[in-house]
Amino acid sequence: MRALLVVNPRATGASPHTTDVIVQALSHELDLQVELTTHRGHGTVLGNRALDERFDAVIALGGDGVVNEVLNGILRDGTGTQVPALGAIPGGSANVFSRALRIPNDPVEATGLLLRSVREGRFRRIGVGHVRTDETERWFTVNAGLGLDARVIESMEDQRQAGKRATPLRYAAITLREYLRYRGAAEMTLSSDDDEKSQGWRVIVVQNTSPWTYIGSLPVDPCPGASFDTGLDAFAMKAMDPVTTSLAARWMLAPTLGRDRRFAPRTHMWHDQSALHVTCAAPVALQVDGEALGSRTNVKFTAHPEALMVMGWQRPHGD
Repeated sequence: MRALLVVNPRATGASPHTTDVIVQALSHELDLQVELTTHRGHGTVLGNRALDERFDAVIALGGDGVVNEVLNGILRDGTGTQVPALGAIPGGSANVFSRALRIPNDPVEATGLLLRSVREGRFRRIGVGHVRTDETERWFTVNAGLGLDARVIESMEDQRQAGKRATPLRYAAITLREYLRYRGAAEMTLSSDDDEKSQGWRVIVVQNTSPWTYIGSLPVDPCPGASFDTGLDAFAMKAMDPVTTSLAARWMLAPTLGRDRRFAPRTHMWHDQSALHVTCAAPVALQVDGEALGSRTNVKFTAHPEALMVMGWQRPHGD
């Protein structure tokens, strides 16, 4: 199997020593080429190359950002049998995509699982999401969002460019700060694929899998029914007052407790949607797989079932 390993050398889990161990292990069983990303968007360029040169697989070593870049590179021409399989070796802070595939969070253990799946021919097709705006379009594996979460990601990117690490404590501080700034944000209207239209939303989160993200080892999951095997799920909030926000946070951190009837009228969930269309009264921040894409007023999300072959996934216990 011809495979291209795309390494983000700035990722937490991609130290030179760890990367060398991974490269040596993969090279024993794969016809491997290795490329290090040097700038933002480089993973997409390398994904384009893998598509053009007909590699069988592309393996991303890094966080969800480099996975998303590679994804958009290999899906440049859309979905189809010509698209290389995608593998992920976690090296970031959250690693939501690899965790959703039940891949070990240790990069070396993840490499072992990936090689075992190659030997056993254990691949899987998953659905992916697509975002289209008036200015751009983007594929995503994990999530997208309009509003507060995108503002938090924009602020975190500013912090990282200033040389600060993306720690759970820093995320918490930025989230609190942006929440206090955000409560007067523009309203959004959401139309679902069953022609339901609702107005007045302040925050919209779209999930392609569960959970939405992690705070350290703690999953944050507004749409626990989201899955790679279904369409898109969405969670939206109309109110950002402290009571509604705290009850929503409790739901996201412990969805098995159930939603409190006091805040249910001010929130809504959509499950297994083929399309979601959002229009905004004024530009609202947008993020896709943890990358800020600026502010937008017109966004369409679509689900693409079984669009991507992935390697290295692990069956749930009991299957």
